[in-house]
Amino acid sequence: MAPALLTAVDSTTHIHLVVGSNPLAGARCSKSIEVGATPILISPAGTVLHYGLAKRIEEHGIKWEQREFVDSDLTTLGRDEVDHVVDAVFVTSGGRSAIAQHISTLCRRLRIPVNVADASNLCTFTMLSTHNSGPLQVGVTTSGKGCKLASRIKREIAAALPAELGVAVERLGTVRRRIWEQDHAIEAATEMEGEDDEAGQTATFNKLVTPSDAEAAKARRMRWLAQICEYWPLRRLAAITDEDVEGILEAYKHDSAVAPATDDRSILSPAVLDARRNRGRIILAGSGPGHPDLLTTATLKAIRSADLILADKLVPAPVLELVPRRTPIQIARKFPGNADAAQEELHRNGLEAMKEGKTVLRLKQGDPYLYGRGAEEVEFFRSHGYEATVLPGITSSLSAPLFAQIPATHRSVSDQILICTGTGRKGASPDPPGFLPNQTVVFLMALHRLKELVESLTGHKTLPYPPSTPCAVIERASCPDQRVIRTTLEYVNDAVDEEGSRPPGLLVVGAVCEVLRKVPQKWVVEDGFQGLDVLDSFGEGGEGLEGLRTRLVTPDFEERGDPFGGVTPGGKVINA
Repeated sequence: MAPALLTAVDSTTHIHLVVGSNPLAGARCSKSIEVGATPILISPAGTVLHYGLAKRIEEHGIKWEQREFVDSDLTTLGRDEVDHVVDAVFVTSGGRSAIAQHISTLCRRLRIPVNVADASNLCTFTMLSTHNSGPLQVGVTTSGKGCKLASRIKREIAAALPAELGVAVERLGTVRRRIWEQDHAIEAATEMEGEDDEAGQTATFNKLVTPSDAEAAKARRMRWLAQICEYWPLRRLAAITDEDVEGILEAYKHDSAVAPATDDRSILSPAVLDARRNRGRIILAGSGPGHPDLLTTATLKAIRSADLILADKLVPAPVLELVPRRTPIQIARKFPGNADAAQEELHRNGLEAMKEGKTVLRLKQGDPYLYGRGAEEVEFFRSHGYEATVLPGITSSLSAPLFAQIPATHRSVSDQILICTGTGRKGASPDPPGFLPNQTVVFLMALHRLKELVESLTGHKTLPYPPSTPCAVIERASCPDQRVIRTTLEYVNDAVDEEGSRPPGLLVVGAVCEVLRKVPQKWVVEDGFQGLDVLDSFGEGGEGLEGLRTRLVTPDFEERGDPFGGVTPGGKVINA
């Protein structure tokens, strides 16, 4: 099979005939509108149009011929200047129908380009999977062998291109056009000087100018531009700005009529462009719940390559120990009443470092966008000309329950998760959700006002929580000193008062809290974490739950327990 002739067709003012009423017909109409053509839809009256197609008809005023296709449509619905012959036909119903084969035959006879969905043998042209960036278009075709594969290849190619490449193409096109215009203007002025004997002296009066000199200068200029386009890295080309374009054109404008700039390399310095591309940048990354093994590899790379790290004060020491010794770390000085000032200080220091060309890592606990001011920081740095790279982190709202053997969802118990904050703006208490027996609710930043939260839940105006609702307080999840207090809303305040606080922590409320670990007493306290370290001992006969300390508090506050959560006779406290 011979390869297809790939072309880029200027379809402005063209008439495209679209036959069908399915989602593909809507996509074809949208593409026609995008390239400046006018689509005409043919589908029988009473046909149920796909929602997307109906919306396009309403929004773009697409003409809809509510009838069956007739042969004369090909030669009567087109433009006046081409004797009403349509410019292209799209059949979206597939190639098995008799009408698709009939339309294809007619179009071939009239030399009208035709495309039939899923029938390459009936097509005279196929649609490319395209990536558009300004004037830059990259198209991929598999010659009808697999549109999904073409789309995949297109995405891979697009991902490898600099994001600003389309803008760079536009700018370099402007340079090319204006250099040509300036050369043409110089040539015209030179010819006029030779024809007008009465003209005054010019800057080139005492300079011998030959046609070969002018052509050589013009050739050098265009060769310089061609070499840039051919050999420079694409990311360097993407760093060209409008100011660079004006500088190039001014250099040519004020140069002599025949000679290019004294040094082509000084017009657009590669070193300057590379330095601009390597300007300071900001990375927002989540450090996860606490254990360093739970960092994403992307965040670990950022930690190792950053020039400055601005960390939340709750980022645990084991994570900070991964920072190279050469890298300075600033810990946010956030405490009650100073949160906004500390945030401003981080912003200021980050901007100063980026202006020096440094890479700044804003290291946040958990995930940057989950109650972490991540979006606010992105907006701040964007307003100062820096687009942040945001890396996700494992959020404690889902990982902490997991490490406490609490499934966030469980069949026939909970089919939804709600993540809430216990602290609103300016420290205000947000309105709590109502009780749903099939819902798991995770409250972050709520333990310092646990009493008010529990009161608002059990005293909810419309859907109060039963005092017997299971819940769990999980503190310092995934850290060696992780602690889980399993109880109910009725006793959770007493439990925290009795056991004390070990921030950061969260509260999980819902029936899932008792799916894997029952609480026969008022509350159960579990100390220690070995959920990841146990992996290291698989080949060494690990001790399993060694290091996990459990205490049960009975209704009469008699302490008893065992490492597996059962009740041990005699009320002896076991510290395994």
